Amino acid sequence: MQNANFKYPDTKAFNFVVKRLQERGVTIDDLVNLTFKMQEEFIPKLTHEECQEAVIDVMHKREFLNNAMVGLELDRLTEDNQVAEPLAAIIKNDAGVFGVDEALALQIAELYGTIGVTNFGYLDRVKSGIIKQFDTDSGHVNTFIDDLLGAIVAAACGKLAHQEA
Repeated sequence: MQNANFKYPDTKAFNFVVKRLQERGVTIDDLVNLTFKMQEEFIPKLTHEECQEAVIDVMHKREFLNNAMVGLELDRLTEDNQVAEPLAAIIKNDAGVFGVDEALALQIAELYGTIGVTNFGYLDRVKSGIIKQFDTDSGHVNTFIDDLLGAIVAAACGKLAHQEA
């Protein structure tokens, strides 16, 4: 049953995601720097400030917040052994046939159409910057976070590309 009196907690959700990312060692600057690196050849006068604005805008979208909270919590709960088997083993091993992590991330990247999606595919394939750190860190469960970071950057790249067009 949907509660007609419920108001979406935008600020709390944003703060939750930022805090979880910081706890994992991710800063907004990490995402801004990767966004800049991805877009500088296409937008010659691009500034870090424009990239930061795009990243922050993406991270305030409810579609992002919903998917990010779910993904970050699934990583955390799995690492804390609070997810039941066989799902826990699938998430812990980032099983290639799982795909739920990419599906959540793709919904974020799709906010900016084909540009967001193709940038996400590229980032998911090459794993550069902060994304690579999480993809190669075997000491933690990073099944969702690496894809979420790629989705933020991909969506920010899409936003910048749309503004430039």
